[in-house]
Amino acid sequence: MRVNMILDKINKPNDIKRIDPEEYEQLAQEIRQFLIDSISKTGGHLASNLGVVELTMALHIVFDLPTDKLIWDVGHQSYTHKILTGRKNQFNKLRKYGGMSGFPKRNESNYDAFDTGHSSTSISAGLGYASARNITGEDYHVISVIGDGALTGGMAYEALNNASSLKKNFIIVLNDNSMSISENVGGISRILDDVRSSYSYYDLKEDVKNTLHKLPNGDALVEKIKKTKSNIKQFIVPGQIFEDMGIQYLGPVDGHNIHKLIKIFNIAKRVDSPVLVHVVTQKGHGYAPAEKNPSRFHGIGPFDIKTGKSLSVGKGESYSAVFSRKICDIAKNDRSVVAITAAMPDGTGLDKFKKWFPDRFFDVGIAEEHAVTFSAGLAAGGMKPVFAVYSSFLQRAFDQILHDVCMQQLHVVFAIDRAGLVGSDGETHQGIFDLSFLSVIPNMTIIAPKNGWELENALEFALEHFYGPIAIRYPRGCAYTGLSEYAQPIEYGKSELIHEGSHICLMAVGNMMETALTTGERLKEYNIDATIVNARFVKPIDEDMICDIADEHELLVTLEENVYTGGFGEAVSRYTQMNGLNIRTLGIALPDDYIEHGNVDILKHEAGIDAEAVFDRIMETIADMKNNG
Repeated sequence: MRVNMILDKINKPNDIKRIDPEEYEQLAQEIRQFLIDSISKTGGHLASNLGVVELTMALHIVFDLPTDKLIWDVGHQSYTHKILTGRKNQFNKLRKYGGMSGFPKRNESNYDAFDTGHSSTSISAGLGYASARNITGEDYHVISVIGDGALTGGMAYEALNNASSLKKNFIIVLNDNSMSISENVGGISRILDDVRSSYSYYDLKEDVKNTLHKLPNGDALVEKIKKTKSNIKQFIVPGQIFEDMGIQYLGPVDGHNIHKLIKIFNIAKRVDSPVLVHVVTQKGHGYAPAEKNPSRFHGIGPFDIKTGKSLSVGKGESYSAVFSRKICDIAKNDRSVVAITAAMPDGTGLDKFKKWFPDRFFDVGIAEEHAVTFSAGLAAGGMKPVFAVYSSFLQRAFDQILHDVCMQQLHVVFAIDRAGLVGSDGETHQGIFDLSFLSVIPNMTIIAPKNGWELENALEFALEHFYGPIAIRYPRGCAYTGLSEYAQPIEYGKSELIHEGSHICLMAVGNMMETALTTGERLKEYNIDATIVNARFVKPIDEDMICDIADEHELLVTLEENVYTGGFGEAVSRYTQMNGLNIRTLGIALPDDYIEHGNVDILKHEAGIDAEAVFDRIMETIADMKNNG
C-alpha cells in the first residue's frame, strides 16, 4: 500500500507555502528521490539539481513568485523549481519533443522569469529586471542565482560592477558547490556565518548606524568605522571582494539546511542595496554515485538507480573520442601543440590530453571570449593552439574570433564539437549557426569531415599542413564509419567526389553525407543516378567542382545541418548566380528559427532535412523544372 507523501501536496504553484515547516526536510528527501527516479528513466541533468533542492525550496517559501522574479544562471538546475510551480506531472516527457524543457522557458510558465541555457548571464538579466522595477516604481524582489563555476565568466563581473550602483534591493545567490571559498577561511567562516546571518546582528548594526548618524559629526564617524571594519574584514571575511564592489555579503550558509536558508533570505530581503548570499552546496547531494562523480551525472542518459551505471548502449566511438585520440597522437610528436577548453575537458574529449600533457593543457573556466584571445596570444607566441568548444558556446566569442584571431591571421584551430542538432538540450544548445557566423569572417577556413577518419585527417591537416585560422566542425554522437574506402587526401579548398552520376548532384556538408547517400539510393528507385560530392570545405567553397557540376548537371542540391542564411548552400547559390552558371540550386538546410528540444531524428524530420524530406523536396523541384521548361 502506497504511503501518503508530502510531495503529493505539491500540485500547483505556491503549494509549498502551506507545508508545515516540520515537514520541510522530509519534502526535500522526497523531491530528491523523485528527481532520481524520473531522470533515471528520461535522462537529464541530475547532479546539479540534487544540489539545490533545499535552496530552491527556501526561495519559494520566502519569496512571492511570480511577482518576485527568480532567475537561474544556465538553468539546468531548475528541476525542483519546476516541481514547485505545478509541473511535477510533466517530468515523464522531460526534454522530449513536445514535452517539458530542461531549462527555464518563459513560454512554458510565468514562473520562469527569464530563458537561460548559457552561463554567467543571470546577474545581468536580474539587474535589468531590478532597474526596470525601479523606473516603473513597482515593488518586487529580484533574485539571481549563479554558480561558482559561472563566476569564472567575465560577463558576471561586468554585471557585478554595474550592480554596485543600484540603490535598492537586488539579491544575488552564489551557489558554491566546490566549497573552495569556505575551505580557505576554515573555522572563522563558520563563526561569521552564525554572526552575520543572525537577526540580532543585522538589527544591532542598523540601530548603531542610525544612532551615530544623529550625533554631531556622526556621518564622518560612521565612515571612519566602516573603513576600520573593512580593513579588518579584508583578512577574515570571504566575501570582501563583493563588499569592495559595493555589494553586501551574507554567508556562507549551509545550502542543505533549509531553516538557515529561510532565515538568511529573509534578512537579504531587508537589505536596501545589492546583496550577495553565499550558499554552500554539494553537487549530487543525497545520491552516492552522483556525489562521487558529479561530472558524469551532470548530463546523463537513462541509468540504473542502484548502481548508477548508464543504460545507454554505445554504438561506437564518438567524434569527441576520435578528436581526443588524434590530438594526443599529434601532440606526442609536436610539442608546439597546446589545447584549450572553457571548463569542458571531459565533454570535448580533452581529458586525456590533460592527463598526458598537463603543461600544455589550459582550462580557462567558463570564459569563451577569453579562451579565444588567449589562444591568439599562444599562436602569436609560436604555439599551435587547439580550442575545443561546443558550437553553441563558441558563438559567445564572435568578436574575439574576428578581431583577435582572423584579423591577424593567427594559426588557431577551432575544434567545434556538438555542431548541428544536439537534441534534448534544445534551443540554447543547438549548434546550427556556426557555419553562418564563421563564414562571414575574412581569413577563416572551415572544414566539415564526413566521418571519423576524415576528422582525424582534418585535424592533422589543420595543425601540420596549414597556417592560419581554421575551424573543424563535427556533430555530437557516434562517428560515422561509412565511406571509409573514400580516403582522398585533404587538399585546401577541394571537395571529394564520392559517386559520379548525371542530371542531379547532391553536395553534402559533414554528417549530412549519410543523408545524401540514403537520398541517392531512393532516387535510384526512380531511375535517377545522382552525383554525390563530399563538400569537405565550407569556406572556401570548391569553385572548380561547382563549375564542373554546372557543366554536366541541371540541379545542384546542397545539404547542411545549419541554418540556410549565411550557410554553405547560400554561398554556393550566390556563386552560381554571380558567375552565370546554368544550373538550378536547391538548398537543404535548417529553417531560419530556433529548434526546440527532442530526439535528433524527430527534429531532422520536422525541420525537413532527413532523407525522406530531402527526397520529397528534390522530386518537387524536378517536377517544377519540367513544368517550367
